[in-house]
Amino acid sequence: MGRWILAAPVIHSDAIIAQLSGWADVARREGVLALENRLPECEDAFTRNGLQMLVDGFEPDKIREALETEIAAYEMRQRTAARIWESAGGYAPTIGILGAVLGLIHVMENLSDPAKLGNGIAVSFVATIYGVASANLIFLPIAGKLRTLIQAQVTQRELVLDGLLGIAYGENPKLIAMRLQGYVR
Repeated sequence: MGRWILAAPVIHSDAIIAQLSGWADVARREGVLALENRLPECEDAFTRNGLQMLVDGFEPDKIREALETEIAAYEMRQRTAARIWESAGGYAPTIGILGAVLGLIHVMENLSDPAKLGNGIAVSFVATIYGVASANLIFLPIAGKLRTLIQAQVTQRELVLDGLLGIAYGENPKLIAMRLQGYVR
């Protein structure tokens, strides 16, 4: 998750849709068991798990139930990580205020020496600026970016689930592809 801050994962929805549509075509022509040969080409564990359930003959409702549970658990784990950044964005201004108070305490200690007052007041303002700036320029934008990336990952998994269910129900590959396009447009 931390690496997503610097380099967001790229989702190739068109390639995923083409892959699912191809699998649907194979399943229609050769049967669902023919998809077992496609398992090694699945780099994503979620997709591989769903395809394995399909090949193993699980009922579509059971596939949906299992994969929706996996999606929900994944989303909850990822959102917890994003909330850490949101919390940091909430605490940073408070830490800045603490720095300001400490700077003002330093000012109070030097009331008898006016030459030192400016330095203490400057420290107070700088601490406040650092707290507010780090919250609004670093922590909260990172949290927002992570929430967006998490939603994109969840949508990708929902797309895969929908495609696998289309295959399980024996739907036309073109219909599956057209429906899946709705996830990306």
